[in-house]
Amino acid sequence: MEIEIVTTTGKNLGKINVTNASQISDIKKSIHKIKSALYPDRQSIRLESKGKGLKDSDNVKDLGLKNGSKLYVKDLGPQIGWSTVFMAEYAGPLFVYLIFYTRPSLIYGAMSNQKMSQAAEVAAYCWSFHYAKRILETVFVHRFSHNTMPIMNLFKNCSYYWGFTAFVSYYISHPLYTPPSIIQFYIGLGTFIFCELGNLSIHIALRNLRPPGTKVRRIPVATINPLTILFNFVSCPNYTYEVGSWIGFTIMTCSLPAGLFAFAGFYQMALWALGKHRNYKKEFSDYPKGRKAIVPFLL
Repeated sequence: MEIEIVTTTGKNLGKINVTNASQISDIKKSIHKIKSALYPDRQSIRLESKGKGLKDSDNVKDLGLKNGSKLYVKDLGPQIGWSTVFMAEYAGPLFVYLIFYTRPSLIYGAMSNQKMSQAAEVAAYCWSFHYAKRILETVFVHRFSHNTMPIMNLFKNCSYYWGFTAFVSYYISHPLYTPPSIIQFYIGLGTFIFCELGNLSIHIALRNLRPPGTKVRRIPVATINPLTILFNFVSCPNYTYEVGSWIGFTIMTCSLPAGLFAFAGFYQMALWALGKHRNYKKEFSDYPKGRKAIVPFLL
């Protein structure tokens, strides 16, 4: 049978031959042959011009398509691999923070002769550890459900991470920086370390939900690792631990820029968590009703 392909802006791209068993992934490849600029990762296939994008695994028969039916394709714009974006996002903060820490004379001039406080030194180690961990997780742990994202996200995300890094490190590495009390420092450091371990535990648990080379989705649940118990209370405990890390970092450094970074991160991750929480409830009819999105019992 023949299916007519139309862009969401109304331009007719032509017709393609399909069978009842043809999947959306096959249709994307056929569209790519018609219009080479529209490679599969750049396409969103829809039943209506303003409808929801279809899954690659959806097939012609289940979608109710017949000879002469129309499918709409939206151009998502130039794409870039998720792992490439993540590597750029996380390598930047490592490099930027260490400029302020290891080369203070370039930033602060004559004032840089003063000895850096223990809190400032440990903050540099913690910041570097966090982003080194993120890079290693990108390479060895994460399994992405999508191959790519719009290339503009690279510039937006890097501006956020790199800019906040410069803002935070400028103040904490400053020769006039005043560290907190020793008790506050250790409370914050302990919180940071605990949440970093929790975040890693959640990422490993999520990785094990999806067999290699598949896009299988399952309800995430706690494992034998006690740090994964947060799955009993929230849908996105990785975000919960992430926010906890930066709250700990803020307490440890007693730094307003770090607090603003923690707040901005919480706001963005709360939006992501709420979206994922809604998707979980739609996708799984038996999804635990008592779970919240990111903050146990509240949000």
